[in-house]
This record gives sequence, C-alpha cells and structure tokens, in this order.
Amino acid sequence: MKKILIATDGFLPRWDGISSFLNELIPRLDHDYKITVIAPNMGELVSKYKANIIRFNTLKIRLADNYYLAILNPKIISEEVKKADIVWVQCLGTIGMAGILAAKRYNKPVIMYNHMIEWEVFPNSQGIDLFKIPINMIVKFFGKLFYNMCNLLIVPSSEHAELLSHLRVKAEKRVVHLGVDVNLYKPAKDKEKAKTDIGIDPRKLVIGYGGRVSLEKDLKTLYRAFIRISKTYDNCVLLIAGGGRPELEKMFRGKENVILTGVKDNLAPYYQAMDIYVLPSIVETTSLTTMEAMSCSVAVIATPVGFIREYIEDGINGLIFPKKNSYTLYTKIKYLIDNPKDRENMGKKARETIVENYTWDKTSAGIKQILESLMPINNR
Repeated sequence: MKKILIATDGFLPRWDGISSFLNELIPRLDHDYKITVIAPNMGELVSKYKANIIRFNTLKIRLADNYYLAILNPKIISEEVKKADIVWVQCLGTIGMAGILAAKRYNKPVIMYNHMIEWEVFPNSQGIDLFKIPINMIVKFFGKLFYNMCNLLIVPSSEHAELLSHLRVKAEKRVVHLGVDVNLYKPAKDKEKAKTDIGIDPRKLVIGYGGRVSLEKDLKTLYRAFIRISKTYDNCVLLIAGGGRPELEKMFRGKENVILTGVKDNLAPYYQAMDIYVLPSIVETTSLTTMEAMSCSVAVIATPVGFIREYIEDGINGLIFPKKNSYTLYTKIKYLIDNPKDRENMGKKARETIVENYTWDKTSAGIKQILESLMPINNR
C-alpha cells in the first residue's frame, strides 16, 4: 500500500483549523494509503485512527495560543521519511520544517497544505506590538525558504495562490477548497430545543462565535459590539463556544449574559443554538468555523479576510463588516435582530452555499488527485 507521512505541528487534542482538517481528512484517506502522522503530544488523544500516530513531547514554553515547540527525535523523523512515498507537511513548526528537510535529504516528494500565511498569523498571536515587525520579518524569511523547498503547495483559494506567487514563492500551487461535514453541521430541527440542550433560555436570542479564543480572532471587537447590543435589547446572549488564551477568556468570564464554554470537540450543537454567528478576525485564510456555522443555516457576519470574501456574498448569504469596527458590527447585528425574515433567508442561502460547493468529499477527492499525481511511478 502507498505510504504517506504527515508531519504536523497542529494536532488533536488541540482543536484548531489544522487539527480539524486532519481529523476529517485522515479517515477519508486511510483506506487508500498507509498513513503515519508525526505530531506534538498535546494531551490525551481521544479520536481513533487507522493511521500510525507518533507523538513528540513538547517544551513547556508557549510561543502562541496553546502552541508549544515539539522536542524532536531526528532519528525517528529520518526513519519515517525514508519509509514514505510522499511527505505531507501541515504547518511550519519544528516538526514541519524537520519533515521538509528530511524529505529533501532522501529525495522524497513533499507537499504542504498551506492553511495560513505564517508571518501574518504568528506575529498577531503574540500580543506584543513592539515585536510584530521583527517577528514578521524572521517568520517571512524562513516561511518562504521552506515553502520553496516543497514540490507542491496546496492552497485553499486562488487568491491565496496569487498572494504567495506575488511574494516570490515559486513552488507549484494547486487550489483545493476546504470543506464541511454537512451531515454533522446541519440546521437544528428545533431551535428552541437546541438552546435548551446546551443550557440557554430558549427565549433568548443567541449571538455566537466558535473556535479558538486568540488575539488574531479579535474577540474584543465582538464583545464591544455586544455591549452596545445589550443596552438596546435585554433578551440577547453572547455565546463563545471555545477556549484559548487565559487572559482573553477573563474578558468573558462572569459577565452578564455571556457564556464561555471552553474548548469543545464538537461545535455543531452550539452553532445550532445560535441565531447569529460572528467572525471578527483580523487574519484568516478560509475560516472553517464560519463555514460550519453557515452549514447549520446560521446567518453569519464576518470580516472580509482571506477566502471569506469569495464565499460570503454580502447581503445574500451573510454580512460583511470592516476589521476592528465594533460600531459597524453592532449595526449589522442589530439589523439581523430587527429583521428575522432576512436573518432566516440568509441562513438558508448560507447552507445552500456550503452544500453545493464546500464539502469534505470534494476536498478529499482533490487531495487524492494530487497525491496520486506525485506518487513515484512504480507506486501509481
């Protein structure tokens, strides 16, 4: 059987876009390939895979939101790379970079799914403005260096590919959009029951966010908009379905009409309880959480970052607002509260957009096609 080595610095039980991606893709690929995953040990691994999982312990020094450097074992990495037909890198941490270097050493084809522009995300996750420029420069230098070592970069959108080309990343690029499990992320049969099931008064209107509580998500802007909403309406709840940086979680803990759930493995019940979903991010590539909320027929309001500009048509299947503009966000939320029919129609259109264009079946088919094209001839 064809062998794939996945080298990733993001993996369960740390939930983010990268680990969610792998959690969906690995079961869809492990019938056709023998998969080994090298990943950091972030705690108890609940999800079960046919794939062989090798985990490295981490240093107890946090570099970003729940991201810790893995303590590498070069011998294990070399042995696993030599066994593989293709090395697949998920992000540029210590494991990803070591995987690329070993792949080049042993002349193995290496691909990378480029979820994010590292030098945009990493500096914004540090929280220290003074260091943003030097961190950006350092990460950009090494990012471009390692991107160009790859045989192929898989990117989530044409815009992403064009941006990398503009930045003189010369590696070949192919677009494969991210997808959603539309059978899991589906509309609530009974919205009031969905709210009751997670402990929210069914009479309340729920404004929500799902995913990591991190600096680049700019949840302060959402909270400021919600404070304005609370002064206008007395029946609204802010639901933050996720967790992350402790200093940001403090912003929501103990606040009236604000619910912070902590990290959750399955966000579907929380999306289904929401009436409005908000993504206030400064930086994104695709935003799986926004697509998941849309798949649940929730009206979404998001910043026009990354691929979001392409799959959200403002006023049709969602609303767009400028980054860091809490007042405009307040007016958008207020519009959806005051116009429930428009809110319902946007939610239906949002679901149609995802079902028609962005499913995991389509994503996995695109990935398989690329894997087969790069397989050594004797293994095709």
